[in-house]
Amino acid sequence: MIRKLSGSAGETDNTDEIEAENPPYWAHNDVTRKSFTSAKFDVKRQSDSLDRRKVDRVTDTTALISANGSNDTSEDRQPISTKHPILVPGDDVDRMPSPKNWRRSRVRSPWSNSLLTLGVAALALVILLSIVHAFLTRQLDPKGCDMCWSRPIYNKFVDFDTEHTRFATKYSLHLLREGGFDEDPKVRITRNYESHEANEAQVKGVPVLFIPGNAGSYKQSRCLAFEAAQYYHNNIQTNSKALEEGMTSLDFFAVDLNEDFTAFHGQTILDQAEYLNDAVAYILALYHDPRRAQRDPALPDPSSVILVGHSMGGIVARTMLTMSNYQSNSINTIVTMSAPHARAPVSVDAEAVSTYARINDYWRGAYTQKWANDNPLWHVTLVSIAGGGLDTVVPSDFASLESLVPSTHGFTVFTSGIPDVWTGADHIQMTWCAQLMKPIARSLYHVVDARRPSQTKPRAERMRVFKKWYLTGMEDVAEKSLSHQEPHYLIPSDEDTESLTVPTQRLVLRQFERTEKSKPYLMPIPKQIKGDKTFTLLTNRRIEDPADSTKLAVLFCSLHPSQHGQSSTIFSMNLDLSNDISGSTKFACKSAAPDIIRLPASTRMSSQPFDKLEPFSYLQYHLDDLIDFQFVAVIDKATEPIQGWLLAEFNDRAQSIMETRTSLQRLLAFGLHTKLPAERPFMTEVKVPALYSSLLAFKLSLGSQACGEDAELFTPLLRQYLPEPHESKYFVNVKEANISLHGIAPFMPPPLRAHTKDGVSLQFWTDPSCNSSIDVSLSIDVAGSMGKLVMRYRMVFAAFPIVVVALVLRKQFKIYDESGIFITFAESLDLCLRSSLPLLILALTFFAMSVTISNASGSVPTSTGWFGWRENATETAIDFTKNDLLLGSQDPVFWFLVPLFGLISVGACVCINYAALGLTSVFYLPYNYLTTRPAWVRVEDVSGRSTAPAFSNSSPRRRIITTCVLLFLVSTFIPYQFAYLDAVLVQLSTCTRALRLVRETRSGAHYNFYNYAHSILILMIWILPVNVPVLLVWAHNLAVHWLTPFSSHHNIISIMPYLILVETLTCGKMIPRVTSRARWISNVFFFGLAVYAAVYGVTYAYGLHHIANGLCAWLVAVHFSNSEVSLQGLSQMLEGGGSDDLDDRGGKKRP
Repeated sequence: MIRKLSGSAGETDNTDEIEAENPPYWAHNDVTRKSFTSAKFDVKRQSDSLDRRKVDRVTDTTALISANGSNDTSEDRQPISTKHPILVPGDDVDRMPSPKNWRRSRVRSPWSNSLLTLGVAALALVILLSIVHAFLTRQLDPKGCDMCWSRPIYNKFVDFDTEHTRFATKYSLHLLREGGFDEDPKVRITRNYESHEANEAQVKGVPVLFIPGNAGSYKQSRCLAFEAAQYYHNNIQTNSKALEEGMTSLDFFAVDLNEDFTAFHGQTILDQAEYLNDAVAYILALYHDPRRAQRDPALPDPSSVILVGHSMGGIVARTMLTMSNYQSNSINTIVTMSAPHARAPVSVDAEAVSTYARINDYWRGAYTQKWANDNPLWHVTLVSIAGGGLDTVVPSDFASLESLVPSTHGFTVFTSGIPDVWTGADHIQMTWCAQLMKPIARSLYHVVDARRPSQTKPRAERMRVFKKWYLTGMEDVAEKSLSHQEPHYLIPSDEDTESLTVPTQRLVLRQFERTEKSKPYLMPIPKQIKGDKTFTLLTNRRIEDPADSTKLAVLFCSLHPSQHGQSSTIFSMNLDLSNDISGSTKFACKSAAPDIIRLPASTRMSSQPFDKLEPFSYLQYHLDDLIDFQFVAVIDKATEPIQGWLLAEFNDRAQSIMETRTSLQRLLAFGLHTKLPAERPFMTEVKVPALYSSLLAFKLSLGSQACGEDAELFTPLLRQYLPEPHESKYFVNVKEANISLHGIAPFMPPPLRAHTKDGVSLQFWTDPSCNSSIDVSLSIDVAGSMGKLVMRYRMVFAAFPIVVVALVLRKQFKIYDESGIFITFAESLDLCLRSSLPLLILALTFFAMSVTISNASGSVPTSTGWFGWRENATETAIDFTKNDLLLGSQDPVFWFLVPLFGLISVGACVCINYAALGLTSVFYLPYNYLTTRPAWVRVEDVSGRSTAPAFSNSSPRRRIITTCVLLFLVSTFIPYQFAYLDAVLVQLSTCTRALRLVRETRSGAHYNFYNYAHSILILMIWILPVNVPVLLVWAHNLAVHWLTPFSSHHNIISIMPYLILVETLTCGKMIPRVTSRARWISNVFFFGLAVYAAVYGVTYAYGLHHIANGLCAWLVAVHFSNSEVSLQGLSQMLEGGGSDDLDDRGGKKRP
């Protein structure tokens, strides 16, 4: 006997038997129905204030009362079919009885929710809105970037064609020239100073290649090119010393990547890296062509290119070194801006995640080699610049290089700490912030050495230059240049040393007075016997080289013995303070100007660190750095009274550092309250080791000094900083400050070098002359901390709700298999809130705590190799994926995030449920209007059954052909994500048709199907965000006429179950009930989907699609478990005969 693939009006003549086996749940009390004994389950309804219907399983068989009130005899009972003992056939939408045989039943509306569900959803909505509001309004960094103005000229290399690269038709290469500075006469200049005409532009400097990021433009390089051209024109071109040291102009190249969505697609990253390696080879070849190069013939041709990458361009730059077409040593310097180095910004594409893993493993493996010769990246320096809290596109935590590169080869720095920048920058501002472009352009010039084939200085010198330009100078890794200098200044004086010496270890100058000659102030350097002393100096005047026309100089001197006949020509400059008196004391000195640290000015008029005010000058030396000197000479060369001040002192490090011992739990509960003592250095540092998490935000309050504001030399200045990564924030004229940081963040891999959690440090510069204490208070900002969840847990809001959806579907199928009732999504959610969902959230909470504790207790041994560079490498393998589980938290104190996101997910599911219902209702209105007939037209079959026009039987041949054509397109041209979007739209259409049928018939079987189709639609809607990004990449490639198919997104197995299930539901076929042990397979699929979404849904979101695909395959198997298909029947389907025309033996039915 052959059964058809889908239910239909003419499928079989034993309708009454099937209906007797599976009575609708509203018809148990219908006295007009005949009795049956084949039902295994019964549904008992109980009125309840929260849920009026609860399903209880009954083990004994209950007989229905016949119409005359007598009990049915055994002859009237129909035996249970044993042909398919696993399944009980479902109610097909088209197999509905005549309306006259049924009463209108009480069916719970899909719009109705219990008070519990509504209360939880309302609470979740309030919390979610509070988080979003806090993200938009609390703990916001000030914006201080100035717009740059330029006149770029773009010269496209049309001869960089398919002979050089296979991507020539998709991407292009440009050379930038700045109008007004380095205009090339061979470039055709338009009125807007832009040119895309083919020409023979000349190259003349050191090549720099700019790589745009995700959806970025090659024109984003114009600001950096402008600053570089301006700096060369104003400072280097006429500086003979700089030219002798190898400085020369920079040739800025930029690649037009057609604004590709690199962040969403791993293959796009690899394609761009391959193209850029071809571009590097082409650029280097230009310098070998005498027709294209205008360089000094004495200089070697370049053998490497400097890379500057923005956003995903920085990742592509690192990928280039791992490609097969990479030319060895053609890249040795990489500067990135807002690049997510540590992990992929989104995990919706499997190839993107695997590409990230391969790239990072390659870099980590290179820097863990025992010998430098085995390290292919030994010559490479990498600097990562992050924008901080203003970057709402890529979390700045992801810009960290701690897990990739040792400190000898690279570091991470934030714009808020770069000297003279002192402001955060959002993702796009990183490309045009004028304050930021200056240090980047100048640092590139100072690492250039055109005398070398690599065109750059050696790696160690490059690192020294980058630290000088990007770090504050107060970091432990900052290098002082004082010890590397030779004495350049000889200072004779007619006064003895004692008369020049400051009597105390603190020098305070409140005004620079007018004198006939320069006046020195000598501070003797104490001998360090015990303790840890430092020398600090702060002034509001600029400190420069004494040879310049500066009003203030700071020198470190030692006594120079005066010997008869000794020449002083070895000193480049003599500062004569002796009035030509013979026998005077002489000092051989070195200038402190190269080690000056610039600080934002903090006055009563200051509001932001980036204000246009003359910065403070600050010096800080450890006493070990001054071991060769005996005096500090502060020379006042003012020739007229100048408003200014200076503080200088020697102090014990123990007096200037206050380390708190407060735990994180106590800090959260009670805050931190301390006091800066009255007798204190003018720079006091408060260390808070417990404050290291990126998820926390605090409020700091600083009391005022008792002496009053008028007596202060300067108002308090605060620096908040983390040692790793190098993040510094300044607060001027501080009374209150928002403390937030990018320390230990969720999902971040562990560092290459194990280190203790140093936490944040707060440095206070205050005027000590008031001799009064200052109160410092630090307390948690709850609302601000909630706002920090948005950037760190964006993917959680997409993945975690699938946990709720999977449990809801599991409950729906469980009740359906037991009773034949497919309850609504809202009703199932209410039942889950009372049982399974709290238990799963509780289990996940304990699991998260156990994982966090186990990760925190583990230790990683380190080793040190030759020359100290091995200090950042590891001898034992580090599990860089240990923070990928659940919410990625590295501290047990955040255990509450699991139930918090679980609560928000419930509210999100309620909202999506209402959105799907509303969308279906919206489409129902035009659909109903277009398909409504003047009267109900009944189509009677031989058994007297009627069919509804909403689910008229579609030809199996049509469904098979449609599915095969779509699968063929997936395998050849379109990605399976496009087919998935099509499946979602078809499922929405199916729900619309089912809604119309429900409203017209009020049939329980139709309600079952509608609830089933609606729940599948909700699941597919939640999976849709995983597929949309890759679909955007494909659509963008079509827009730029790039038709090469994706190699990783044409697997028909990844979409076939979705398509077959959706096509099956278009026929209105209800899924059969599973009444055997096989129903546990459904539970395994649903529970597995829920667990995966919770544990790996954030880091490997692409897996959600495939697990749901497997679930659909199981549902398809259940759908077709009651159907038998023969080759003869299939052949007749394809020839034109539908299943409706087949008899039980596979032949044509007789009329």
